Amino acid sequence: AFTAAKGRHGSPRLYFDLRDEGWQVSEKTVADSMRRQGLVARRIKRRNGLTRQDKTAPKFPDLLKRDFTADRPNARWVGDMTEIPTVDARGRPGEKLYLATVIDLYSRRLLGAATGLHPDAELACAAINMAVATRGGIEEIHQPGWREDLSKRAIFHTDRGSTYTAHAFTKLCHDLGIRQSMGRVGSCFDNAAAEAFFSSLEWEVLSQHTFENTRTARAAVLDWCYGFYNHDRRHSTIGMVSPIDYETTAVTEPEAA
Repeated sequence: AFTAAKGRHGSPRLYFDLRDEGWQVSEKTVADSMRRQGLVARRIKRRNGLTRQDKTAPKFPDLLKRDFTADRPNARWVGDMTEIPTVDARGRPGEKLYLATVIDLYSRRLLGAATGLHPDAELACAAINMAVATRGGIEEIHQPGWREDLSKRAIFHTDRGSTYTAHAFTKLCHDLGIRQSMGRVGSCFDNAAAEAFFSSLEWEVLSQHTFENTRTARAAVLDWCYGFYNHDRRHSTIGMVSPIDYETTAVTEPEAA
């Protein structure tokens, strides 16, 4: 029987993990074994968001319309924030850590993961600056001619929370040439790709650990983000490979041709 070493995933992802370890087995056999052991893929649950709308802030249109695909790097990014709880020695709720993300829809790669003690515009700015730096700077995230043609600029899609409509954040996006896009208020499906990332984080990290302080929480979360998620975690939307492998393959294939 197959064990649940990586049983947090469904049979397709587990099948590829076993195949890479030398097992000769079909996906159907994996699914049958999981049923016998009572193993099931996790069910995505809606998390409690941090969205607080500022009704006086500028409004941005929804440029994605729930189409979370991209045909090239840096065409469409999505992002959001979540809180990471800690528990003190007496089991009481401790100080919270907050995580702001930027994900490229082309490869599902996490480009920016900023942590802080406050879910504010400063944290959102830190994440977007990380993403730009990861991609090599302003000129690299846009297509040639982006200064004259808005359609050649990178899009960053979020919810309508006050964090992303704050002057400091909107000014940064303007200075970087990034087009802001926002879903409707109260609709998690309008930013489903960002929500899915946090659902994975909740299931694979937060539900498995109790953090004593924000320092240990930050170390564990960022290790999962930049290590396992980007380099090892398989994504069905990109052919069951990791984000880094997907981008690497996309670069090497044209060169080989």
